Amino acid sequence: MNPIPHIPNDKLLDLLLDVVCVVDKEGRFLSVSAASERVFGYRPEEMIGRTAFEFIHPDDQNTTRSVVERINSGLADADHENRYIHKNGQVVHIMWATQWLETEQVRIGVARDITARKRAESMQAAMYAISAAAHLTSDLQVLFQQVHELIKPFLPAENFFVALYDAQQEQLSFPYFVNRDDAPSSARSLQTDTLIAEVMHTGEVLLLTQDTARQRLSKIGAAEQHPLNWLGVPLITGSDTIGILVVQNDTCAATYTEQDKELLLFVANQLVAAMEHQRTNSRLEYLAQYDQLTELPNRALFLDRLQNTLKRAQRNTSRLAVLYLDLDKFKQINDTFGHTTGDYLLQDVAQRLQQCVRDCDTVGRLGGDEFAILLDDIHEPDDAVVVAEKIIAHLSNPFVLKEVTVITTPSLGIAIYPEHGQDYLQLIKHADEAMYTAKRNGGQCYNLIPAKDTPPA
Repeated sequence: MNPIPHIPNDKLLDLLLDVVCVVDKEGRFLSVSAASERVFGYRPEEMIGRTAFEFIHPDDQNTTRSVVERINSGLADADHENRYIHKNGQVVHIMWATQWLETEQVRIGVARDITARKRAESMQAAMYAISAAAHLTSDLQVLFQQVHELIKPFLPAENFFVALYDAQQEQLSFPYFVNRDDAPSSARSLQTDTLIAEVMHTGEVLLLTQDTARQRLSKIGAAEQHPLNWLGVPLITGSDTIGILVVQNDTCAATYTEQDKELLLFVANQLVAAMEHQRTNSRLEYLAQYDQLTELPNRALFLDRLQNTLKRAQRNTSRLAVLYLDLDKFKQINDTFGHTTGDYLLQDVAQRLQQCVRDCDTVGRLGGDEFAILLDDIHEPDDAVVVAEKIIAHLSNPFVLKEVTVITTPSLGIAIYPEHGQDYLQLIKHADEAMYTAKRNGGQCYNLIPAKDTPPA
């Protein structure tokens, strides 16, 4: 058997991936293994004679001094952590196993670079935070800002923006835009000679360095060909690209990587999920407040607006009017031409009613062929009469519905605040009763009940 050759200890130390070092009581390096250049960026000779605190992150120095005092008192420390500043300026996370040798009056330590592990842990925490924000934050503007702050520690994101595309308006908007060199971008059309347009049209991620960006900008004929590092990720819902998420910078050392691309893809998916969630909630809120057939406020929303308007009128000592409307012979039209024709008729009636009132007024569908109109801040009852006459004229004209032309007329009842009621239920009740009086009088007319019919407040 061949004898095992003698290998000097210093040669063995140089093979270790961890840094082995010896420091005196003041923390001055006496010996450092070759792994220091891989971990700290400094060769051993660049560290020997200098104190560890010259390399430790400023925010960790006080904590490290406390740990050193404990170790120097004879207590072993197997796993304390701190941060060093690498020679290239980056932060390096270190785990130490350290012991004080009383006889030699030196401290020996083994430093393991755990930067990759700490980054992975931090990124996982950030991804959880992004996911939570996407599900809990209802304000998209706030969500965009939260996401921006959460990704900053992991990739160069000083310049970060979200662009959304409205296909109907053919407009590109920027609900979130942070760029240290440019002002917030205004809405504009989707220009074909831009990197944004390229991502929008292909629906694919685009990662560019300064060299490849120059080539790509020249290829698409962009007027602005300033080289920059650029990473754009499409926002995709279903088969549609609805926008883009972009980070960019013009610093040579801050190029984007495949790891950055994966992170931004995750962020993009979370933002899309948040936008879809918001769209669903908005749709549900809309369905809860609006009539699906006519898209007018339904009974609940109309009554809510009536109550709020009534409170304002009471504070301001002003008037309002409620008009209750029913279509004459609507049942016969339904029976003769079918419910589809009846639906078309109700939709056209809704459009004509909206043409008869101001923007500040409310037209609502209460159910069936019954509609209500809220006239806000009128000067006198005759103002409501003028609107009623206008409605009768508009609705008495024939309705051309697909292949059928039908004729219907309205019966209207009018109630005025404060003359005809002091709360919204009284006003609705009196307007409804006045409408039935108009219908009994033959229809195609309005009825304004006398003020004396209502007890004074």
